[in-house]
Amino acid sequence: MKKILVPTDFSTCADNALQFAIESARLLPAEITILHAMDLPGTLYADNVGVNREFRQTMWHEDENKLEALKYKVERESGLTIGTRLVAGTLMDAVEFVLKADNFDLVIMGTLGAGGLGEKLWGSNTADVIGVSTIPVLAIPKDYRWKKPEKFLLATGNFEKAPAILDKVFELAGLYMAHVDVAIFTGEHGDAIEFMEHSRPAAWYREMLSRHYGEQDVHTAQLYGKKLEKSLQEYIDKENVDVLVMISYKRGFWERLLHPSQTKRISYHTRVPLLAVPAEGHAGDGV
Repeated sequence: MKKILVPTDFSTCADNALQFAIESARLLPAEITILHAMDLPGTLYADNVGVNREFRQTMWHEDENKLEALKYKVERESGLTIGTRLVAGTLMDAVEFVLKADNFDLVIMGTLGAGGLGEKLWGSNTADVIGVSTIPVLAIPKDYRWKKPEKFLLATGNFEKAPAILDKVFELAGLYMAHVDVAIFTGEHGDAIEFMEHSRPAAWYREMLSRHYGEQDVHTAQLYGKKLEKSLQEYIDKENVDVLVMISYKRGFWERLLHPSQTKRISYHTRVPLLAVPAEGHAGDGV
């Protein structure tokens, strides 16, 4: 039985991610815990005296009631048993605290806006959580509607071999009974020599993944050029990819893909969930 942590701020975006978690829990199967972080400004002294203390207590009870109401609604409609956690602090701190206190396997949360990776994910609560999480985070775009994932796409420029990384990707894909393809970034220039240099290791990588993870036909595609974001999105659309997978340890790669400069920013309207897998079980340095 897997354990899924679902952060919520009671928004439509969070509800959409919760629905994805509910449908996933029925397939995997998995237990769901809904987390709400109550983050209010103040000082240590002010928080414990007078009006501010009463205000915080009132807000705490209101959020408790909202969380219980959401738990009751989900249990009634889904038939699942739902756990809840209410933690004081920022969402990033709350997730970090809960992950240290309990053994969860996956975080599923929403990310704002159809703009997805290009602008909305970067700097958002979702990116903060990816940065501290020691387990995979599945970010669900606001307007995405649940469908059972049939194809995962691992986007990489590093030919990851570590079982600590790949096992998580293929295990989760296997639980959904989904196929895994690989997109390999050849480089920014993408000239013929560079392409050929990557062709040989790409073939080896495909064979290694097929051998170790029992995938009968791991398809690998080489994506290159200055507009990697656009190439990736075109591949996702063409190949009907359901989940984009990325490894969250390489700062330069994440900055280039998720937060390009003003002059190079490309609209990257992903319409599929993003699975961020931390390298070696550690929080990603890349966000």
